[in-house]
Amino acid sequence: MKVIQVENPAAGGKVALDLLRQKLAAGASTLGLATGSSPLDFYRELIASELDTSHLVSVNLDEYVGLDGQDPQSYQYFMQDKLFAHKPFKASFLPNGKASDLQAEVERYNQVLADYPVDLQILGIGRNGHIGFNEPGTSFESQTHLVDLASSTIEANARFFERLEDVPTQALSMGIANIMQAKSIILFAYGQAKAQAIRGMVQGPITEELPASVLQKHPDVVLIGDQAALSLLD
Repeated sequence: MKVIQVENPAAGGKVALDLLRQKLAAGASTLGLATGSSPLDFYRELIASELDTSHLVSVNLDEYVGLDGQDPQSYQYFMQDKLFAHKPFKASFLPNGKASDLQAEVERYNQVLADYPVDLQILGIGRNGHIGFNEPGTSFESQTHLVDLASSTIEANARFFERLEDVPTQALSMGIANIMQAKSIILFAYGQAKAQAIRGMVQGPITEELPASVLQKHPDVVLIGDQAALSLLD
């Protein structure tokens, strides 16, 4: 795992854009994308760049159950607002949080991931070490699945909603095995609140109790973080 310390998220976005350029030059065609605040500066850099994304396919990590793409809190809306409206992709896939048959939707999304193997996966990390919505205790062998969100995750996401009770309690998420199948991974982490999770991810035991620790087994992971997030690393 390569660790790159940056001054702030804006600098991290520039580093990640340079890494993306390298992957595209090497033939990357499918990007795994994430929502939340961590990748926003990377998306801003991508939008401002001259890079042509019209031949690329994107697949997203997750989506809330119960929200359709017109809901401002849905991840489909987030991606449209923060990236797709400014940089068109050849095709963009997200789980359907309003699917009437969630098990069928899980199977559909696993097939999408089989059809479009991810060349570069973008990740953030939760304070409890989750990646995607794979909460502590999730099997490392998991594929796309229905997730009951941990209370800490619900509380962390409440800032995006008017009331805590408005935060969805379930999501559809790529599994850890899906994430590990990506050829390359960039993970962003900023702020002191992420420091304990980052220490466990990089230097702790590989355990399903801290899902991100599995990334120690991946051959090509770049961690981009600020001093605060990296402050507990040796």
